[in-house]
Amino acid sequence: MSKWKAVLTGLGENMARDLRGFIQQLEQRGQLKRIQALVDPDLEIAEIANRMLQQGGPALLFENVKGSPYPVAVNLMGTLERICWSMKMERPEELEDLGRKLGLLQQPKPPKTLSQFVEFGKVLFDVVRAKPGRDLLPACQQVVIQGDDLDLNQIPMIRPYAGDAGKIITLGLVITKDCETGTPNVGVYRLQLQSANTMTVHWLSVRGGARHLRKAAEQGKKLEVAIALGVDPLIIMAAATPIPVELSEWLFAGLYGGSGVKLAKCKTVNLEVPANAEFILEGTITPGEVLPDGPFGDHMGYYGGVEDSPLIRFHCLTHRKHPIYLTTFSGRPPKEEAMMAIALNRIYTPILRQQVSEIVDFFLPMEALSYKAAIISIDKAYPGQARRAALAFWSALPQFTYTKFVIVVDKDINIRDPRQVVWAISSKVDPVRDVFILPETPFDTLDFASEKVGLGGRMGIDATTKMPPETNHPWGEPLTSDPDVAATVERRWAEYGFSDLKVTEVNPNLFGYDL
Repeated sequence: MSKWKAVLTGLGENMARDLRGFIQQLEQRGQLKRIQALVDPDLEIAEIANRMLQQGGPALLFENVKGSPYPVAVNLMGTLERICWSMKMERPEELEDLGRKLGLLQQPKPPKTLSQFVEFGKVLFDVVRAKPGRDLLPACQQVVIQGDDLDLNQIPMIRPYAGDAGKIITLGLVITKDCETGTPNVGVYRLQLQSANTMTVHWLSVRGGARHLRKAAEQGKKLEVAIALGVDPLIIMAAATPIPVELSEWLFAGLYGGSGVKLAKCKTVNLEVPANAEFILEGTITPGEVLPDGPFGDHMGYYGGVEDSPLIRFHCLTHRKHPIYLTTFSGRPPKEEAMMAIALNRIYTPILRQQVSEIVDFFLPMEALSYKAAIISIDKAYPGQARRAALAFWSALPQFTYTKFVIVVDKDINIRDPRQVVWAISSKVDPVRDVFILPETPFDTLDFASEKVGLGGRMGIDATTKMPPETNHPWGEPLTSDPDVAATVERRWAEYGFSDLKVTEVNPNLFGYDL
């Protein structure tokens, strides 16, 4: 038995909620592959993991990594099924149940019936259970390294692409605190290794960490930062959920998992971190101290540019005994981040319906980078409703600001079937009448298609059936089967000799789409 298998053995299904417990769960379900051959974190690990991602393969645990005494876990969330498991669920439909719960917390309404009262009471009870707790003897501080002994090169950070500027951390929780209110923020940002004790952090100006740094600069203070590596994937999902609910990411994680996250005080900074994390990095950012960050391969499928980014100086590293390093990498889908986006799409759906009442369903195709194009269906009741729904979608949640294309279809269109969507566009759209463009809106700086960095256009496409005064002529009658004949054929299907072939609609999965 390998050393790392011994570390994980005997934890059981009801172990403490952490990375090790999830890894063991994957192994018990036949979804983990251990690699004991020597591998290089420079390019090789990412190349192997990418090939597994392309074919929906298992999670990987590299136990013999060049230049580091620690193993590397990757592709843990490489399928929607495994993401559901990480969130204590078995079916993707349960993600929408979670979204309904979060939607109720976001816009609570006084219950009018006994059933509503019971439902709201259950949600409030879930909130109480989800409150974070304190761990006075945290596993993440079993080993403490400070001062000159701290060497970030011991952590097996990967370099995914040949044109990348250096080694990176991709699945670290970056934890900061508002110096005025004390409110923490937990985000997932890319970090580039700069030296044995420094890294740059790449975050957008609208993110919580960037806002905290600006406030610290106004008060002439350094910003304290903690990086938690190797946490329960459920906490990563909570940190990656940018929905407008006034709850902390720790409380989100508790709601996701059904019980509160155990937190621990850092050794040298006034921040709290997940007690069962594998590694914790503690440091500070001096406002105005920056270094060039990048280029790196990003989610758009290209190398990004070089940007001056805040420099974090680390002075303390703590970790568990025999820690495991969790990582991933960006790029053209499918990647782990795309799988996470599919799961978040399910969670968003009930919240979006609550904010934009005409929306029946919406879908963010993975092939469109999981946020660049949205397909929404509506129960159309009046002219101009499709355009109104598209405009409402763009303003519903912060992340939809960067959605370039919104296609609106009727409720009878299966938005997850590309054949039906393309048919709706081709048969119901007049480009002059049904396409509208919003020029020079705030945009993703990583989108090279935009002529101006940070500004870009957005396109709405009304692919719904038109009604007066949208059109001045009657719409054609849609083709449908005769119901009596269809029932007869279904009844006689086995008589035709087709008993081994079910009478169903063609599965869009045959065309590469995951329903």
